[in-house]
Amino acid sequence: MPPRGRRVQDKWRMKEWYNIVTPSYFGGVSLGTTPCADANKLLGRTVETTLYDITGDFAQQHLKLYFKITDVAGTEAHTIFSGHEYTRDYLRSLVRRGSTRVDAIQDTKTRGGYTLRLSTVILPLARLNTGQIGSLRKIVGGVLEEKAKNLTFDQFVQEAVLGKIASDIYNIAKKIAPLRHVGVRKSRLLSLPEKAEEELPIGAPVQA
Repeated sequence: MPPRGRRVQDKWRMKEWYNIVTPSYFGGVSLGTTPCADANKLLGRTVETTLYDITGDFAQQHLKLYFKITDVAGTEAHTIFSGHEYTRDYLRSLVRRGSTRVDAIQDTKTRGGYTLRLSTVILPLARLNTGQIGSLRKIVGGVLEEKAKNLTFDQFVQEAVLGKIASDIYNIAKKIAPLRHVGVRKSRLLSLPEKAEEELPIGAPVQA
């Protein structure tokens, strides 16, 4: 019990509500609000959502997206894309017995110096031999390198999440074997350009 005559501070009332928004390349959509007494404590926080929550397309609810708060202007908390991944249930539903699952993990540096780690999954209609698996992984690496060389971070992230990169891989890889699914199932932002790292607090990375 506080000493008589001393006014008790209501910590909840001292907090201000901040609106967390996606980067412009994801439409500047609100991800919700959060209370905080000190805006600096918001920096580096990771917010999880789904692509469905951003686009309203129910078919995209299987994609989880992560955004990290990088700065606060007034009561608006701005973010940077820090990764995405398939939900476990969705990935499990894609895998079929009797067929090969091909995984390719590659670190890629986009134009401008942003480095991401991408995990691509290829699911053929039947079992593949070692040579075919190797060829598919080379195709993935080639497409990612070409994309990274020509796209900015914003453009690369959009193509990875919205399926353009997977579509380009599919159109080449289908010449190796009949395919059922190709997708960038997970991505993670590993590092920023030096100048950006000085300006934006990234905090702990999203787990791979």
